Order: sequence, then C-alpha cells, then structure tokens
Amino acid sequence: GHEVVVLDVRAPHRNDVLFECVDILDLASLVRGLQGCDAVCHLAGVANVNEAAEDPVRTVELNVVGTARVWEAARECGVGRALLASTVWVYGAAGGEGPVDEGTTFDLASAGHVYTSSKIAAELIVRSYKELYGQEFTILRYGIPFGPRMRDELVIARFVKAALKGEAITVHGDGSQYRNYVYVEDLAEAHVLALGPSGADEVFNIEGAVPITVRQLVESIGDLVTNEVAVKMTGARMGDYAGRPISAERAKERIGWEPNVPFAEGLGRYVDWYTAAHPPSDPAAAGKEQGPRRRIS
Repeated sequence: GHEVVVLDVRAPHRNDVLFECVDILDLASLVRGLQGCDAVCHLAGVANVNEAAEDPVRTVELNVVGTARVWEAARECGVGRALLASTVWVYGAAGGEGPVDEGTTFDLASAGHVYTSSKIAAELIVRSYKELYGQEFTILRYGIPFGPRMRDELVIARFVKAALKGEAITVHGDGSQYRNYVYVEDLAEAHVLALGPSGADEVFNIEGAVPITVRQLVESIGDLVTNEVAVKMTGARMGDYAGRPISAERAKERIGWEPNVPFAEGLGRYVDWYTAAHPPSDPAAAGKEQGPRRRIS
C-alpha cells in the first residue's frame, strides 16, 4: 500500500514505481528526491567486499559520506524515519567467540576489513544524527541476501553460474566459514515491519534461520543441477568474515519478523530464475549444455 520512489543511478527492473536518477554523493539531488517522503530505506553503497578492499577510499566515500548525505537530506526534508541497510559483518569486530546480538559491544581494533569499518562508521553517523538532530532511525544488520536478480558477484550467483557451465567452483579457505542467508522476500518484509512504530531507533539482525557453510552451499547446488560439480580450493581471503552465531530474536519479539523461506527452497527458486534468464544460447551461460535440474524432495 505504499507509494514508492526509487533514487538510484540506474533504473529499476520494474516499471510500476517512480524513479529518479540520483547519486547519494549529490546532496542537492537527494534533497529534491526525498521531498514529501515519509521514510527512506538507504540501501546504496559498496556491498562487494572485494571491491571494498581494492578501493578503500571510494568505499568510505559511498558507505560513510554517502550515508551522512542521505541522513542530512532526510533531516532537511523532514523525513520521519531513515532506515540503514547494515550488515552482520560488523560482528567481525565483536569481542569473544560466543553468540552475539544487537547489544554486543565492538572492539574496534578487531574490525579488520575496510568494509566492516565503513558499516560500523555508517551506524555511528546514524546514531549521531538521532542524538544531535532527532532524526529517527532503524538499522537492519543483514545476513547475506539471496534470490532472483541477486548481484552476479555474490557467492551463490558465482557458484550457480560455474556449476551450470560445468566449471569448477572456487572455494576460499577450507569451506567451513558460514553465513545465514536470508531470502529476498523475507528481507523485504523485514523493511516493511521495521518501518512501524516498534522499529523506531532500533537495531535488528535480519538473518536466515540456519547457518550454511560454503561446503554445504556447494553440496546444495550439486543437488539442483545435473552437471558434475567440481571444486577448486584456494587460499582464504584477507580479513574475511568467518561467521558466528547471531541472534535474530529481537526482530521476532519487537516487530514480529522471522524468516519464512527455507534456504533449499530459496536456492531452488534462484536456480529456476537463473536458468530461465540465461538459456544455453545466452553468452552469459555459454559452455556446457544444461540439463533439467534435480528437485529437492
């Protein structure tokens, strides 16, 4: 029931939403774009950790300065709520080894990756705008989103593409690192629920229900394709987030959110979408002929 406007540097795939070409580093354009808005969900920035490591200055510009400009535009336009897309990668800076939740404190010396540091800094900016100017916020710390139209560089997309082409899947490290993947529809629902009164000035972990290791991911993809899936092991990425137990109970208790799409079902939906979007004649899927995929019972 909401009227949505997309502010981005490229048009959305849907034509039933308003669109304005806006760069988050352009404050004047942001102010024009947010006029009359009741809320803003800030999703823009560097999300590829490899790109963040290769260009740390650009990462800070977009993830930190960009966030400050979005919040400044929201303040100038009188936007009631500004929602920040953060990440569970911030827990790479959490002390200890046990489970963590939204109240866990960070050891900044342990942040490690510039991507992690940029997201922690963005969260600090958001909190400062509340303290100084009263700008209401919500922070959602995403698990790893996945589903149709996910970015090509994400691990599931890369692994599925390689498996369907009959190429080896490259695994960094020993494959024991894990993520709690969250299906895109569940993630969208979290945003809607978080914009309600119970989400004001809160932080929520938005995680999938079950941790999935890289090894399990490869096996799950193997269950969905007819090609034999080969694996090539290589060195671990510097500063990679190994994963740790993260509670999403606060989101369930305060805004009534919990993930509904099981990982295997979501992965199957993505493989169906990908094979339909990239038939064998498509250069992006060129290579080994694709047979019908297997079904998970």
